[in-house]
Amino acid sequence: MTYQPSTVFNNYARYYDLLYRDKDYAAETEYVAGLIRKFNPSARSILELGSGTGKHAFLLQERGFKVHGVERSKEMLNIARAAKIEAETEVKIEAADNDKTPSQSESQPVFSEGDIRTIRLSQSFDAVIALFHVISYQTTNEDVTAVFETARQHLNPGGLFIFDVWYGPAVLTERPSVRIKRIADDQNEITRLAEPVLHPNENIVDVNYHVFVRNLTSPHTVTELKETHAMRYFFKPEIELLAAQAGVQCQQAEEWISGKEIGCDTWASVLS
Repeated sequence: MTYQPSTVFNNYARYYDLLYRDKDYAAETEYVAGLIRKFNPSARSILELGSGTGKHAFLLQERGFKVHGVERSKEMLNIARAAKIEAETEVKIEAADNDKTPSQSESQPVFSEGDIRTIRLSQSFDAVIALFHVISYQTTNEDVTAVFETARQHLNPGGLFIFDVWYGPAVLTERPSVRIKRIADDQNEITRLAEPVLHPNENIVDVNYHVFVRNLTSPHTVTELKETHAMRYFFKPEIELLAAQAGVQCQQAEEWISGKEIGCDTWASVLS
């Protein structure tokens, strides 16, 4: 089984924000910001690995952090950069209306194209984050330790690395199941079928996405997309070992958002 990241988030990316329109990015951002404040109260700069379309980055910037996002998908990156241009334009218009010059604090996140396993920027940060299961997309031990090394290389002394993963005990207890999601806006109606295939000897679930997009302005036009996302699930001692190999120490593990102790019903676990 071979993971081909170049096939992930291609045409699918253009519908990503609509598919996750119901995702509570604000609550997630506040949760992550709270973890950063807890472990590194003086933190001001964040490197986001796998920044996607920039939703978390913009919200973290609004909360006073300087954010630099790294994303491999050109399609995702284009969406994030377009949103940045739009936000910068709005700031300039608002400043002009009030006869002011936009301040440095009103600047928007920076987005770079790159592979989070190998990218090296000429700066360091107070915190590194990888959200929405970015680490679970790293399906080999070498990939995981490479991302941990990227985080370590970019952290200031005392810096913090926060990430969430699919948690093994919950995956094997509840088992992935077929799911159908339907959502629409004023242009498109999307139906997404997710069919998982569990590979227990590799700790991987192949999520086979079959997406149908009906153009509401031309109802007889339907676009069909297929992508397979290979997702690795992890166990706490495994993460601790892989992190240690990259010189990173795990301080805390808890359930995503709730902060509860992780267990057999914890699909999404956050570690820092």
